[in-house]
Amino acid sequence: MLQEAADETVPLRERIRFLGIFSNNLDEFFRVRVATLKRMIEFGKKSKMHLELTPHAILEQIQEIVVTQQKEFERIWNEILRELKKERIFLVNETQLNRAQQAFILDYFNEEIRSNIIPLMIESIQSFPVLNDKSIYLACKLSKKDRSVPQKFALLSVPSRRLPRFIILPSKTADKYIILLEDIIRFCLPNIFSFFGYDSFSAHIIKVTRDAEIDIDNDISTSLIQKIEKGLKNRKKGKPVRFVFDKGIDPSLLTYLVHRMGLFQKDNLIPGGRIHNFKDFINFPESVFQHKSQRKKSFIHPALKNTTSVSDVILKKDVLLNFPYHSFDNIIDLLREAAIDPEVVNIKLTCYRLADRSKIINTLTNAVRNGKQVTVVLELRARFDEEANLEWKEELEDAGVKVLLGVPNLKVHAKICLIKKRVNNRTIQYGFVSTGNLNEKTAKIYGDSCLLTSDRNIMADLNRIFNYLEQPKTRLHLLQSCTTLIVSPVAMRNQFVQLINKEIKAAKAKKPAAITLKLNSLSDEQLIDKLYEAARAGVEIKMVVRGIFCMVTENKKFLVPVQAISIVDEYLEHSRIMIFHNGGKERTFISSADWMVRNIDHRVEVACPIFEKSIQQEIKELMQIQLKDNIKARILDNELSNQYVNPRNTKKIRSQVETYNYLYRKSV
Repeated sequence: MLQEAADETVPLRERIRFLGIFSNNLDEFFRVRVATLKRMIEFGKKSKMHLELTPHAILEQIQEIVVTQQKEFERIWNEILRELKKERIFLVNETQLNRAQQAFILDYFNEEIRSNIIPLMIESIQSFPVLNDKSIYLACKLSKKDRSVPQKFALLSVPSRRLPRFIILPSKTADKYIILLEDIIRFCLPNIFSFFGYDSFSAHIIKVTRDAEIDIDNDISTSLIQKIEKGLKNRKKGKPVRFVFDKGIDPSLLTYLVHRMGLFQKDNLIPGGRIHNFKDFINFPESVFQHKSQRKKSFIHPALKNTTSVSDVILKKDVLLNFPYHSFDNIIDLLREAAIDPEVVNIKLTCYRLADRSKIINTLTNAVRNGKQVTVVLELRARFDEEANLEWKEELEDAGVKVLLGVPNLKVHAKICLIKKRVNNRTIQYGFVSTGNLNEKTAKIYGDSCLLTSDRNIMADLNRIFNYLEQPKTRLHLLQSCTTLIVSPVAMRNQFVQLINKEIKAAKAKKPAAITLKLNSLSDEQLIDKLYEAARAGVEIKMVVRGIFCMVTENKKFLVPVQAISIVDEYLEHSRIMIFHNGGKERTFISSADWMVRNIDHRVEVACPIFEKSIQQEIKELMQIQLKDNIKARILDNELSNQYVNPRNTKKIRSQVETYNYLYRKSV
């Protein structure tokens, strides 16, 4: 993310957006990964990660890296501020306002902000307040210049979840002026604290990040919903795992806060710049830019272009949608058709993360009104979407949808749909298997694949999976009896090991052998060991892995060098693809599962084979485009140094642009 933010060829607003994404990702890293390490320390010396370092050592290493990245972040941000000035866009603070702007700020404060803030006089509060980890706070020091009155400390929560973080100031020229919400509050500190008679004020941003893990207790008298609700309440009071602060803060105030919050140096006390919660900058106002960067519009898949019915096409042949290049509207159209088709009797699908005002939910509730039986498997434990999914559960049930709440001790992460219709006393089935969420918002920026199909063998397995999900305690055998789809947690590990073994056997017999993988993350030790074995045997291994990568790619014992890259660009690479040479009869899969222990052993996941030769070829060609990327691809070497692939004298290839062009040419 920092590399993209530093890249001068990236449009300015996108560079700011990448800084926002970096900030958001770092927040989640602390809320989940760092929190897990801290829990390991609490569990005692016996608790070690499967790495060679102890949790203490890993936390120290994280602290060093984060501080280094923070310095790079500030360097990039200062560079972007200079570029903004060249475009006559100015981010001003409370000390840089002219009289007209000051008058506007005071009016805005009185009309919009005043009623949304209440100072906390923390020295007079016996029990220090719990700070929300999604919020930022102004830590204020109030004093008299003549020191006639003792100084006071106070906290102000910046109401950025209720009010805009960015306020565009009136301007009579072409210059654009933006001020942050917290700087308006800073300007108005004399008004806020007028009651106390102070004449000197300082305010610096602080932020707490908390352990976000939801503890599900084993009380059999409470339902999963009650446990999730309890967990969400407890999350707000989770243990602090990071405390970030403006490095300009008054030392006495910082010492006081650290003491009152019961923090120590090992709790990741991280000094930073003036601005925090930079994730809000993902939504930096676009209107101030003269040259607006427009994403290319998605387009209709050629097979679905000249048809009035998506289902009619699927019943004749398989269709692979590649988002965000192909329009997600085709998925909504498919479900909308099913909702009004008098021959459709049943709709079943899984939901993990949904859009805020989900069109998917809308189609399902209308399907019920049209007399369809609708079943939704809703995963309540989708991290950071638990609260939203509880609300969706209520809305769906109110509409008459049958809602299943997943499986005890397993997350349902598979993205599947099954639609049944009765035509002349005959049951016809069709649906889809996807690598990504049924979320029309993220489908515009996530790279995912979705197979629309009526293949009988796939439909038979989808029936088995949904029947298992209805009664998971007694129907595990249904997952085990799937013959076409590779399903976790019962079969995925063994079947992928067998596929790798087959390539190893071919390589040892001096026959062609190859494995091509595209994943979000690769960390499963057993599967990595099998890939090592394959590389030593001479199997050609090529990988595109965006996120966690725990494999060593450079080893003299590998008979064929392993090619491994990560692609970070305008869209988030999210699809999972596996291609095995298989003696020339290639086996190609799309999947919702990464090669991680949690996906393979602790989730319900699906890997779907691709049978249509033309689709197999398309996936292969799309992977070849990605593997040739030399603009946005980074080499995954042993040090994970994130060095860009060197284009040398070859043609420059930016895979997301080339993918768009490749698919668009097919559509015209």
